[in-house]
Amino acid sequence: MQEHSFKAGTAQVAITPPLGTVINGEFTSRYANHIADPLYAKAMVMQDDGTTLLFLVVDICVMQRDFLDEVKKIIAEQTGIPAQNQLISSTHTHSAGSVADLLMGHVDWGYRKKLPALLAKAALKAQQNLVPARVGYGWFDEPRHMVCRRYRMKGDYRPFNPVSGGVDAIKTNPFGDEPDIVERTSEPDTELRYVAVKGIDDQWIGLLANYSLHYVGDCERGTISADYFGCFAKELAELLGAGSAFVGMMSNGTSGEVNIWDFLDPDRYPSGSHEKSRLIGKELAAGVAASLKNVVWETQPVLGSRYAEITVGLRKPTPTELERAKELVEQTDYEHIHFDQRGYQQVYAREQVLLAEYPDEKQVPVQTFRIGSGLIGALPGEFFAETGLHIKASRPDKKYFTICLANDYVGYVPPAHELEKGGYECWRCRSSHLAENAEGILRDSLMAQINSL
Repeated sequence: MQEHSFKAGTAQVAITPPLGTVINGEFTSRYANHIADPLYAKAMVMQDDGTTLLFLVVDICVMQRDFLDEVKKIIAEQTGIPAQNQLISSTHTHSAGSVADLLMGHVDWGYRKKLPALLAKAALKAQQNLVPARVGYGWFDEPRHMVCRRYRMKGDYRPFNPVSGGVDAIKTNPFGDEPDIVERTSEPDTELRYVAVKGIDDQWIGLLANYSLHYVGDCERGTISADYFGCFAKELAELLGAGSAFVGMMSNGTSGEVNIWDFLDPDRYPSGSHEKSRLIGKELAAGVAASLKNVVWETQPVLGSRYAEITVGLRKPTPTELERAKELVEQTDYEHIHFDQRGYQQVYAREQVLLAEYPDEKQVPVQTFRIGSGLIGALPGEFFAETGLHIKASRPDKKYFTICLANDYVGYVPPAHELEKGGYECWRCRSSHLAENAEGILRDSLMAQINSL
């Protein structure tokens, strides 16, 4: 009898930061005063005769290249899995510890120092848990829990751009301005897709899902929480009746302009802390459980990978813009910012000064894994639904999804025609600075990898 060559293993390691830790993801730093639920680093290792692949999904807002290169080096040393075969992504919960300096949310250096070892521990434990396994792909459509957050407004409404001082064509998250909304400006990717893994003994090992919902964020500013990503995983394990070895993972897809703050129907969800996250997590888990009956299991899937560093230009301030920004920074007390129109100009003036120190180009990682009949791509920023839908259209078998916020964080990467419209996602700063053609370059690079596998 032929030996079963495909193996898989999973593990999760708690990475919950302590009270008092810095939380990022908003315009200013927050500090943890309540831990609502645990945070995890969740690992899945797959292995065939010649290739080993690692997925590592982390309950954190973003992780940048300097941090992840350090993590990947440790993992490679401990497991032998080469860095190019490691796909490490952030869920993008906005209620977690901070290892990146974004806008005026700063790094918690104590947390950053201890986190690499915890991520490596998850990868090593998953490798140690390898058992003969099989995989299967599934999907279902769930449009109820995502809306485009970019809106076209009435003609007399003038969306302010704090970088240029001019007027945008669209408004992101028009809090308080709902009467001026005309329409949303894009369509989300409403499918949840996943790869499921069982042992050949039919025991659950893990499931890696992908959904293009930014995050929910229904908790107080000082709260530590895994958001709906954690609710989904907990509910899924219960629905499947899986044992303690099972690890459910929800990755973030192409959700750059998609959230669940519905400005056209604001009262359709419960308003209590975490209630919306629990509802969404529960319904997504139920959708997975119901769709499993359609999964076709593969017992000897062949693994493959592609990884490339793509050179991309940056959007940076002109000399005139930089001098104007410096003048405003010199006039600003950043300890006492008021988030009105003037305050946002002050925040983004600081961003221009810091962005001016960046190189004119950067190397951007693009990655694809093949697992049997399916493919999983990885992009390192916040890409719009249009990007993911374009790639999915080339894979009509629905055995493909894109994990974003993976292997680096290069900020928002809108399509060029969206950059022209402006809006928060397009305001030039350290979290939105790739060149106008970057989305097309990176999308085409990922497509080339997909076609080569």
